Formats: sequence, structure tokens, C-alpha cells
Amino acid sequence: MEKTRPLAVKASPTGGSPSAGAILEILKPVTWFAPMWAFACGAVAASDPGAPFPYAMMLAGVLLAGPLVCGASQAMNDWCDRHVDAINQPERPIPSGRLPGRTGFYVAVGATLVSLGYAALLGPLVLAAAALALLSGWAYSAPPLRLKTSGWWGAGLTGLSYEGLAWITGSLVIGGGAAMGRPMLVLFAVLYSIGAHGIMTLNDFKAVEGDREMGIASLPVTMGVDRAVRLACAVMLVPQLIVAALLFAEAMPVRGGAILLLALGQLALMRRLVRDPVRFAPWYNGTGVVLYVAGMMVAAFAVRASL
Repeated sequence: MEKTRPLAVKASPTGGSPSAGAILEILKPVTWFAPMWAFACGAVAASDPGAPFPYAMMLAGVLLAGPLVCGASQAMNDWCDRHVDAINQPERPIPSGRLPGRTGFYVAVGATLVSLGYAALLGPLVLAAAALALLSGWAYSAPPLRLKTSGWWGAGLTGLSYEGLAWITGSLVIGGGAAMGRPMLVLFAVLYSIGAHGIMTLNDFKAVEGDREMGIASLPVTMGVDRAVRLACAVMLVPQLIVAALLFAEAMPVRGGAILLLALGQLALMRRLVRDPVRFAPWYNGTGVVLYVAGMMVAAFAVRASL
């Protein structure tokens, strides 16, 4: 069970008025890319190859997946992680006092409500998918579930939300419910969600000390750093190999070969990652994960071409 400790919130340097920069910081724009990209993949997979691509609808959905849904989830995570951040990252807006009192909580609730209202404008199926993603984000961060305290459930739920649900939402925005019947669309969304479990595990290496002290059972804490990084690498690679094999079986050797080459490139980069995962996890996020998401788009175009 996660431990808690009183948090001494410092006085706001702005005299009690949180700055726009501090609010943006807890929305964590750098994390928006993953669900935005997955949404775009789902949109491509559900689009009609014989019709003009609906860029306006895709951009509307990308706003939902990134700044709104992901931003709301990140704000709640910062609020619920304020005790851990006081150890690992005391300069964060909440423990540093740049977001005083319960401001971080109010930002998370407000962003959640705005996300639901915006999703409703895109249709009932999109609203349902967005609500599920937001529920997952709250279940990950907030009591009583706080699934992030488990390295298995937390990383799995985040991977599902960031990749699978965003992919499905993109498909629903562009193709409606009929898109779910496209060959391989849902299967690829699931496979890349599983692979994202490994990517999410990489994020836990930066917080091993604080997680151990606060009783958060991340995989680097429970398995040890060396075993956890090898497991993360395997979890990232295997789904991609399955996708490549399926594309070869569907007589798409060029696309299958491209995904296989991207996976082999990641394997080469993983050799450096496993030597010192605490040091090289951020480096791998900027190199190997780029190859991973490139393969996602290749797979999306393969689904689009399968009709």
C-alpha cells in the first residue's frame, strides 16, 4: 500500500495567484504526443482510400486526445503525485507552491469536464471513448484505485489509454462504428497498447528512489532495474513482430518488412538502454520510441489499404 506524508505546500511566489505557466506545466504538453499520434493512426486506418482525407475532423479529434483528455489526466496525476514529487521533483508546480492549495485538483476537474463537453460535440461514440479514457486516467492516479501503485496494472492501463483507446477514438471520429469491422484495425490497436506497457515502464526508472520510499510497486522497484528493463524491451518488441507477421500473412511484404526493420532498429538501441536504464531511458524515449510510433503509422496505412 502506498504511504502518504503531509505535504508542506510553499507559498505561491505570485501571491496566491497561479501563473498560466504553472497550470500548463501540470498539463504536461510533452505527453500529449503519444495519444495524438495514436489518434491520427486510428484516423488513417479508418479513412476511405478513395475519398479526400478529412483533415479537419482529424485535427478536431487530435485536440481532444492530446490537450484535453491527456492534459486532464496529467493534471490529476500531478495532484495525486504531489507527495512523491516532493521527493523526486520538488520543483514541480504543486510541491513548490507555484500552484497553491487545491488549485491543481480544480484544474484537473475543470479539464475533465471540458473534455467531456468537447467530446460530446463529436458524437456519442466519441464521448463514450473519451469518458473511458478519462476514467482510466483517474483510476490510474486517484484513490481508492490508484492503479499506478502497481507496475503491472498502472503501465497497462496507461498504454491502453494512450495507444489503444486513442487509436479507437480516431477510428470512430473518421469512420464511425463501421470502422470497427475493418480487418486488423482493433487487433493492431490492442497489440500496440500491449507494447506501450513497456514504454510506460521506462518512465518509472526516473523515480525509483521516491517510488520505493512511498511504497509504489513499479516494476523497477519490485523486479529490480535490470530485470525490469529487459522485460520492458521484450514487451515492446513482441507485439511489433506479431504485427509484421500478420502483414506478411496478408500479402503486404513491404509494410511488414518496414515494421520488422523498425523493430530491429529498436533492438539495436536497446543494447545501450539495458546497460544503464536509469541513465538511458530518456534517451531511448527520444530514439527507440520514435521508431515504435513510426511502425504504428505504417500499420495504420496497411489497415487503410486492406479494403
